[in-house]
Order: sequence, then C-alpha cells, then structure tokens
Amino acid sequence: MKKAVIGFSIGIAVLSVLLILFLATGLWKVFFNSQAYEDVRTKVVIPQEAGQYSAGGQTGQTAWEESLSTKIPLEDGEIVIAVLNKESEERLTEDQFVVYRNTANTGPLFITLLSYDENTRKYKRMWNEPTAATRPETITLFNQDLLGDRNNCIIIAGMNSRNEHTMTIFRRSTGQPQEQPYKKIAELQIDGSITIQETTRTLAYQQGMTRGQSFNIAAYSHDSASANILDQIETIYSFNSLREQYEQTNVSRILGSQIEQRRLRELLSGRPGVFENFINDLWYYVSPEGTIDANQYLYFDPQGKEIIFFGDEAQQVFRWQTSTPTRLGIYIRSQNISISTLSRLIDIELESLDRIRLRVHEDVRLRITANTTWDGSYRRARVANVRNSASQIKSAVDAVYDSSWGRLQFFNSGEYTINSSGNTKRGHYVFYKVENNELLEMRPAETTEENRMVYKIENLSSVLILSRVRVGTNGIQDLLEPAVTLTPVNQ
Repeated sequence: MKKAVIGFSIGIAVLSVLLILFLATGLWKVFFNSQAYEDVRTKVVIPQEAGQYSAGGQTGQTAWEESLSTKIPLEDGEIVIAVLNKESEERLTEDQFVVYRNTANTGPLFITLLSYDENTRKYKRMWNEPTAATRPETITLFNQDLLGDRNNCIIIAGMNSRNEHTMTIFRRSTGQPQEQPYKKIAELQIDGSITIQETTRTLAYQQGMTRGQSFNIAAYSHDSASANILDQIETIYSFNSLREQYEQTNVSRILGSQIEQRRLRELLSGRPGVFENFINDLWYYVSPEGTIDANQYLYFDPQGKEIIFFGDEAQQVFRWQTSTPTRLGIYIRSQNISISTLSRLIDIELESLDRIRLRVHEDVRLRITANTTWDGSYRRARVANVRNSASQIKSAVDAVYDSSWGRLQFFNSGEYTINSSGNTKRGHYVFYKVENNELLEMRPAETTEENRMVYKIENLSSVLILSRVRVGTNGIQDLLEPAVTLTPVNQ
C-alpha cells in the first residue's frame, strides 16, 4: 500500500512538471489556437469582392486549392487580387498578406497585412501600403530571401496602366514593427523587364551558419538616345545595408539587332493579336554558345490558347490565359492544364525577326522543381518538320462511332463522350493536320496520367483507324500501340 502511494505521488509530480513546461513554452497555443499554419504559398486568383472569406478565419484548405480566403473580411469596395500565407515570426500562427484593389479609384493596388493579435485572440489588419502595380491580371505575390539574412522579403510584381513592368519589395522592419511592421526597400517601374539576379549561396548559408550574399535586381529599359528600338539600357540595383534600400549601382548599354524599323514598329504596336500571331510557331532554345538545342523547344498556339514546353524528354502543356503588350513584346499568364496550381508568367521580348528572348517566372503553390531552365533566347524553327503545317482541317464534327473503347460520340462543340457498360467518359477533341497527316487529339476531362492523346487517322471508307503517335520536333512518331477502329453508327 505504501509503495502504491509513493508511486502515485511521483506520477503527480512528473505530470505537474510537464504541465508547467507545457504552459511556459507556449505549446498550448498550438492546440488551443484555431489558426493553424501551413507552408508558405502564393495564390493569384480571380478577384473577389471583399467579405468572401472563410468562417472564423480558418485556413484548413490545402496548398493546392484555388479557393481564396482571407483571415478577416476586407472593407466594402475592396476586391481581393492575391493572397500569400506566411508563417509568423513566433512560428505559432500565420500572417496573411493580401493584395487588393479599391473600386473607388483606378489607382495603385494595395497590400495589407492580416496578423494574429495575442491580446484579442483575433486576426486584425496591421498595415497597408500602395504598390506600383495597377493591373490586377498581371499580379504575382511571393516572398524570397533577397538579402541573405533569412528575413524573407515580400515581393509584388506586375504591370501598371502604361504597360510598364513594376516591382515593389517590402522587408520586415527592425525598429518599430508594431507601428510599421514592413518597410519598402525597392520600387521599380520600367518600360522593359525586371529580374532578380539569383546567385548560388554558400553551404554555410544553406546550413544556417552564416548570412548569404544579397541578390541584385536588373531592370531593362529603352535606350532613348538610340534610333534602334531594340537597343536597351541595363540598370543594376544592389542593396545598401546602411540605408536599407536598393540603390542603382551600374548602368550599361545593350545593343539590339538591326531590324527594318517599319516592320519592328508594326510588331511592337501593341495592337491585339499582332505579336501573338508573330510568335505562332515552333521555337528552339539557343544555348549561350549560340548553338540550337533541338531537345528544348516551345510552341505557341494563340488560336488554340495553348503553349507547349518541351525539355528533358518531357512535354508540358499550358493554357494561354491572358496577354499584355509590352514595349518589346508581350507578357503572358499561363496555367498548366493538368496542375491548376502551376502557373507560368512569360515575358517575351523581340530580339530579331526569327529570335525571341524569354524570362519565365514560375508561380508554384506546390513544391515542384524542374531541371529545365526556360529563360533565354529561342530561334524560330524554320526548317523543322512540324513547321510545314500544324493546320486544322474540319476541327469538330457531329458523329457517332463504335469502338473497342465503347460508343464514341463527337459533338460540334469540340466535346466527346465514350459510353461503355453504363460508364461515361468525357473530354475535348480536335482534328488537325501535320505534314499532310490527319490527326485526332483527345483530352479526357478526368484527371489521368494520359491527359493529351494524339492519334494518326487512316480513313477507309468512313471507317477510321487510329494509331497512337507523338508529335515533336522530329515530326510524327508512331508509338506502336494497338490500333483502334472507329466504325460509324447510322442514326
């Protein structure tokens, strides 16, 4: 009996110590604070009216969902453009940065910080600042350790009403964070493009032992002193740690190609469809040594609203969402057709009549890495096999066929259905022609590994024989899969 009492007393003492540690370290907040935090992610979405937020400010959605929510509703007339969730400094809650537009004016877009208040145990609006961007459809909101101090900067990139590229950068304040939690350290507006010049940091930085080197920012603008529209001025901005600002440190001139100026002004006029039609082609990557890399290419299809990236033996298809003319080309927002949370912002500049330069920003809400770097110069594939034609024949039909898949019905709308044993599969299709070969492309609506299937068509007295193929830089390649026979059904 005495041993039981002693054991019980020891157990009570141990539990008391654990309870004190639990309360002292603040771990109780993780369990009782309803605001769960998650990985940092960027969202660029269709603008919504203020007030469309999740009940109670919950952020339980996964990082790959497209639904937009704010911790608390914004004011009336404020439309949410983009949201970035970021772990708080205490690492127990989540800060939320929101880019929004005020419907009362057509001026700059604003950024606000929604942070958890320990006193009221609610989220509240802590800070507001204007940005240089004015066009909601061009906005990208992300964070990055620009200065190498592991104090991630908040970066808002976009365009203004003059079709200039803009970039506004905020850094967490070290002085009076309550009054001004974030300080503006850079704001650029350039009629060309703006890029962050990332460099490889040391292993010591990667292991958290030392600071890293700060990244420079490069801006490319028109050389007003030159008669050649393609001549540019490169301006480098570096971070001044004493003034805590990015400052101009170097200016250099970059000579552009000599192109017939009348044709050049026509391409860069900004008229809808002109530059889109110009890049409607296959483009091979040009290495820094000037050689053509046939293993990496792009195909722009403005009519089909698609962009195809091919590299490292992998093909990625992106939906062409929006286009914005720039001084030297076009700025495109695109979205992966199979991974909706993967977007690419493509800044295309004209180098010559058969050469373009790309700068690609990848907006990835999922942690996906790719070996292929898409930035660089591309040359028009004038002698490529596919260059001869990717022309459409009668792209859509109204017909019904029996096949080993089941009953296949094509609709004039470009949709199809396959009915088999009571199950119905749906998708989109298009008939087109490459090198005088009739092809059928089918895209199932359901998410599958096979999201884009291309078949070569052999027409035998209205019976269609489909052979699976791949269309690439070397033309049409037979995949040697069993053929599928489509027999017309007389209705």
